Amino acid sequence: MKLKRFCLIAFTGLISQFGFGQEGLPIYSDYLTDNYYLIHPSMAGVANCAKVRLTARKQWFGIDDAPALQTLSVNGRLGDSPSALGAIVYNDKNGYHSQTGASLTYAHHLMFSRNEIDLNMLSFGLSAGFIQYKLDETTFLEDGPDDLIAGIEQSSTNFNIDFGFSYHFIDFYAHATVKNVLNNDGINSNENGLYKFDNLRTYLFSIGNVFSKFGSDWSYEPSVMFMYKDGTKESSIDINGKVYKKMEFGKLWGGLSYRRSLDGAEFLEGTGVSSQKLQYFTPFLGVDYKKFVFAYTYSYQSNSVVFNNGGFHQLTLGYNFNCKREKYECDCPAVN
Repeated sequence: MKLKRFCLIAFTGLISQFGFGQEGLPIYSDYLTDNYYLIHPSMAGVANCAKVRLTARKQWFGIDDAPALQTLSVNGRLGDSPSALGAIVYNDKNGYHSQTGASLTYAHHLMFSRNEIDLNMLSFGLSAGFIQYKLDETTFLEDGPDDLIAGIEQSSTNFNIDFGFSYHFIDFYAHATVKNVLNNDGINSNENGLYKFDNLRTYLFSIGNVFSKFGSDWSYEPSVMFMYKDGTKESSIDINGKVYKKMEFGKLWGGLSYRRSLDGAEFLEGTGVSSQKLQYFTPFLGVDYKKFVFAYTYSYQSNSVVFNNGGFHQLTLGYNFNCKREKYECDCPAVN
């Protein structure tokens, strides 16, 4: 029955994505493919080039109604001023749930160094946008009526804001962001508000550093991201490693990300109860060819109980424009 399949996909998606169908832009590992602006609004216009990034993510090939996500983002400075603008549009579908969103960002960058050679910059960013949620129940009543199911396509449009800051000091960086600051109604499953969930606030903290030897074409970037969901008290951590190699045409880069939930989920196994914590391994590979960026990301969920053994595939295409000279003497690929 399709309803049973929907429930299975929705429940598995809840665990595997560590999020909700109504959380706004899902937080995966695509920020590691030169796309920190997707999760931190303060990163809009931080680089010496304006950026366009297009991503497409597909999970569980061969499974009907499997999760899929497409994003398009653009950000850049306003001339030579310390201000910047950005915009994100996305489409996210998971089974019979879907959401479409768009947001605009304003960011401001404050320089604390005496000159532009030494990077010492504090950035603030504010994003505001709308999200339209949809729940397609039109095929749920094939086996008869149900008081909890309306049998229609429900939709709701909500407004929300994200706020955050970033700090760059030579080769070091740190970011902190609060997403979905406002409470939203989302979509209720019936008129009584069953399954209503209005607190979608998510706290993100990132920290990292780029290391390299003087005159070397190689550089190394370890980083960590911590995520906490206020409504459900869930948390997870990303531990990332990234390597860069300078080439005549641009740069080759790649790395590995490990995501681990700090909260477990219990399930029945035989006559007992077992538990597991979400684990993702995500290798990624990319190339900067002149002003173009190409990247591929593959995520594998390494838990014993999963919906499907297939991985999650994502492509990133990017273009840099209005580039200015590299101002700072640092190994800071997100800025230079």
